[in-house]
Amino acid sequence: SVFLQYSNNISTIMVRFLVLALLSLAGVTQTSASPTQASEPPNPTEEQPPLGTGSLSFPWSHLRLPGYIVPLHYHLLLHPNLTMLSYSGTVRIELQVQNNTNWVVLHSKGLRITTATMLDQNLAHLSDKVLPVLHNPTHEQTAIFSPRVLSGGQKYFLFLEFGAELGEGFYGFYRSTYRTSSGETRNLASTHFEPTSARMAFPCFDEPSFKANYSISIRRSRAHTALSNMPVQTVVLDDGLMEDRFAVSVRMSSYLVAFIVCDFRSVSATTASGVKVSVYAAPEKWQQTHYALKAAVKLLEFYEKYFNIKYPLPKQDLVAIPDFQAGAMENWGLITFRETSLLFDPATSSGSDRVWVTMVIAHELAHQWFGNLVTMQWWNDIWLNEGFARYMEYISVNATYPKLRVEDYLVDTCFAAIGRDSLNSSRPISSAAESPTQIEEMFDTVSYDKGACVLHMLRHYLTDQVFQSGIVRYLRRYSYSNAHNQDLWDSLANVQEEEFSSGEHCYSSRQAHLDLTSMMNTWTLQTGVPLVTVTRQGSHLLLKQERFLRTAHPSDPTWFLWHIPLTYRTDTSTSIHRHPMTTLTDSVEVGEEVGWVKVNVDMAGYYLVHYDGSGWDDLIQLLKDNHTALTFMDRTHLIHNAFQLTTAGRLSLDKALDLIGYLRSESHTVPLLEGLGYLEAFYRIVERRDIPDVTQNLRKYILWYFRDVIDRQTWSDKGSVSERRLRSELLSLACHLGDLPCLKQAQRSFTHWLDSNSTLPADMAETVYSVGAQEDTGWASLLQTYTHSLSETHKRKILSALASSRDTNKLTRLLELGLEGEVIRTQDLDSLIAMVARNPKGHHLAWSYVQKYWSTLVDKFQLGSFSIRNIIIGTTAQFSSTEELTEVRVFFESIHEQASQLRVTEVAMDNIQKNILWLQRNLGTLRKRQTQRDGG
Repeated sequence: SVFLQYSNNISTIMVRFLVLALLSLAGVTQTSASPTQASEPPNPTEEQPPLGTGSLSFPWSHLRLPGYIVPLHYHLLLHPNLTMLSYSGTVRIELQVQNNTNWVVLHSKGLRITTATMLDQNLAHLSDKVLPVLHNPTHEQTAIFSPRVLSGGQKYFLFLEFGAELGEGFYGFYRSTYRTSSGETRNLASTHFEPTSARMAFPCFDEPSFKANYSISIRRSRAHTALSNMPVQTVVLDDGLMEDRFAVSVRMSSYLVAFIVCDFRSVSATTASGVKVSVYAAPEKWQQTHYALKAAVKLLEFYEKYFNIKYPLPKQDLVAIPDFQAGAMENWGLITFRETSLLFDPATSSGSDRVWVTMVIAHELAHQWFGNLVTMQWWNDIWLNEGFARYMEYISVNATYPKLRVEDYLVDTCFAAIGRDSLNSSRPISSAAESPTQIEEMFDTVSYDKGACVLHMLRHYLTDQVFQSGIVRYLRRYSYSNAHNQDLWDSLANVQEEEFSSGEHCYSSRQAHLDLTSMMNTWTLQTGVPLVTVTRQGSHLLLKQERFLRTAHPSDPTWFLWHIPLTYRTDTSTSIHRHPMTTLTDSVEVGEEVGWVKVNVDMAGYYLVHYDGSGWDDLIQLLKDNHTALTFMDRTHLIHNAFQLTTAGRLSLDKALDLIGYLRSESHTVPLLEGLGYLEAFYRIVERRDIPDVTQNLRKYILWYFRDVIDRQTWSDKGSVSERRLRSELLSLACHLGDLPCLKQAQRSFTHWLDSNSTLPADMAETVYSVGAQEDTGWASLLQTYTHSLSETHKRKILSALASSRDTNKLTRLLELGLEGEVIRTQDLDSLIAMVARNPKGHHLAWSYVQKYWSTLVDKFQLGSFSIRNIIIGTTAQFSSTEELTEVRVFFESIHEQASQLRVTEVAMDNIQKNILWLQRNLGTLRKRQTQRDGG
């Protein structure tokens, strides 16, 4: 999202005065929101009411725009001034009027509209009078009154002149800056519109269903480059300025429009089908663009083949924006990125950085079909965009970069979704959202991660071929238009019926298959994640499903029912057995001879499993005797489920710890990291609560138990991405736990780095910096390096190290720098606060900071934004006492007007209650369980 230069005074002073006089007389009514889009126009009048009496009032009372006027084509001219940090513009919108009306109601926010004119389809003025322009700031809407009735069935043109300041935040048309190595600060201008901020840049019908074509022109100085969704068709010289006129866009939603004015450099290549792909960055970061270009070309070619639909634009630009709140934004043909999500520096970027950049590019390119070509009808179904794009990351990168082993990361995505979904405060995938704040909050773990995992389950249920054919049918049918949940199910069901009629799918004989719509509605329209309890009874498995909650209350409803495509594997066969479970209780025949049963094979299903009776003991013994009898995914799934059940009070901690007793024999990264992750989480909770005996015991236990695997690690960047990930996380934890060999090696590496100005192995840099940051001179040197580094991924590692200092004065200084926004960019402030909160010496400091500067933070980031949610969760996630819960509740009550609009405040409270319950249930076990070397 980004910005530009010189002002162009389009309207005369006299027109401005006339419009301002009319606006001062016109009344504006503040009205309540409606959850549905109304389509009835206000009663039309032939005569314009007398303006002198102030008799005009805002004609529309709903949050959503009326449906009786539809935009067809925008002609938008913008002239940013990168010196004055403002811009002026005109827009001529071709409209299709469906019912007679005197009013055009559309969105604008923070814009000075100086002239409004209505033209007929021959571009003749409908009135020689200045048209009144009314504003309803509460709903971010503007209404233009036409003295002549706009007739249903006719086309008209609305012409508006407007201006505004370039935004200070991260939305609309906003200013960004970067500093050259010589210390010069340069401005650029960029956009970020999703979900409801196109209205901050130009007046528009800012809802996803109002798709239109766009003809965009931008005036700029010769020193700059202008970019937009389409290629430049002509460049015109005008009064010493350049005017770039871009080709007419395809039909698209307003949130996908984008334009940038900058002085960036680019690298380009062409795909096999002739699409020009370019990657842009600040001139001195140009060398970091090459990996992204290669990945983008490869992934774009993959998607064209997978979707069997050609990418519809002649070019695709990817631009690294220095100030960017999100990870990236899928603007059609002009994708914008945070620098850490696009730029890759071989000298300072780690294996995990490579995976991240590749996955984000894959996500945004998937959106060019899912979201851009076919868009959800309304924001309640944003998961149709985000869930698909998140899941396509794994499909596309697995196919194009198999060595990255991104399937290893899919478990983290699904575990994150379950973590959120097992709280009372979760929501259905498809949820009502009307206000901008509610819409902004829809961009969360449920839409992205749960959406992806439900699609993963669906793909395994339908088969790869049916899933792919179904989504291609969906994309073809709804190209350049909008779709609902049901449209996707219908497309998949049509292909499914053809496939099932051929008899190629194997489910239990009782039911051929589940009705797709009925099945998927249970996953998208109701809250939560199911728990299937399995009880062995002779030759049968008895099954029971219920909603899984980690903070269950007696009053919680228990009527949840899912249609679960259940799978299981036994010791008597290598086959995967399938059984559709559509009732609260069920049973399947497995045979008397079966020894063990593992349900939810390879975690393909979005549900947890609890093994009643001797079920867990059988699996614990199996892992101890021959853990490779189960796949690494199944082993990881068992570890996750066991500890989740422990948190919910359904399984003893002793049993879960017994389960991971086999990990000393484990060689696969994913289950190792899963088991280690839970032990680290326990350690961090008791460390923050300052419970010395338990902290010390747990520290010794972890280091003793993982001693062999820690000692096997080298301090290098060698090995596969999975091996490098394990090394990075394992040594980071070892040093945090005070492991002497780890600390000594890290200190040696840090001293060598300071003395020689050499480059550290990228996977080890954050750990080494964190150890070095504990000394005054080391911390000061790191801050100096941070200030001058040209690699944002490198800077992020340094910032994490700086935030690990045990000196609260240094932590306070960091937070001050974050608030100032110069040394530490505002875009990184939410991450910095979370980093400080993760530090045992900083968690109360960070929380106090959030309370003190709450209003400032909301001004910087917007209320429902990911950044605000990250700040709230990041500062409260480790709280685990009733006193902390009360303190958080009191603060939320003190900001009730804002907190009541946010779902994340409920999530934060749930998290704290979960931690309190966990300690109450398990602290005794941790205290009692000795570190004697019995393996667990």
